[in-house]
Amino acid sequence: MIRVLIADDQDLVRAGLRALLANDSEFTVVAEAATGDEAVARSHQHHPDVVLMDVRMPGANGIEATRRIRADPSLSTTRVLILTTFDDDGDILEAIRLGAAGYLLKDTPSNDLREAVRTVAGGGNTLSPDIVRRVMQHVADLPSPLVRDARLDGLTDRELAVLRRIAHGESNAEIASSLHISPATARTYVSRILAKLDARDRTELAVMAHRSGLYSDEDAG
Repeated sequence: MIRVLIADDQDLVRAGLRALLANDSEFTVVAEAATGDEAVARSHQHHPDVVLMDVRMPGANGIEATRRIRADPSLSTTRVLILTTFDDDGDILEAIRLGAAGYLLKDTPSNDLREAVRTVAGGGNTLSPDIVRRVMQHVADLPSPLVRDARLDGLTDRELAVLRRIAHGESNAEIASSLHISPATARTYVSRILAKLDARDRTELAVMAHRSGLYSDEDAG
């Protein structure tokens, strides 16, 4: 059972998220919070596996609440998944820097949201493809020299092609379309690349691709 705390200042949003998770017996909502301060306090009370955290809330906002939760050793097993209507680049980068395990927008489809909670609860990280693209653009803009990671030499040509698509923030379905393979095959390739490169998630793969010079604008589209 995945224990979830919902932090959002809108009653209707909290009710909607509770109903969405209640449709799956794998989840249980252990508490709700309407402010960042409440999110931190109720995390201490209930020790949820995942906090679904809004960004803009009264008092301490979701970014500050994320910082406090992730910095507290007693909450080391509690992971934060940002779920917001705001896609401000500064909020995205700061949330990731502070240890948020994911950043999704509220228009994320229900099944994708439930899968994201599972991923985060299991120790993984998740970002929507559009968020990955924007994070990668910030990485690409950094004035650091390109240094190819030696681990990439163990990838096949097809795996390198998939890695380039990941660097552009493509989902498995988009990778499948770009490379004319099935979504299941794309998913298998991504899992294999994660294992070969000992990477935690797609974001780490994308950063590795950028820093190794695999990303180029010609690959996009």
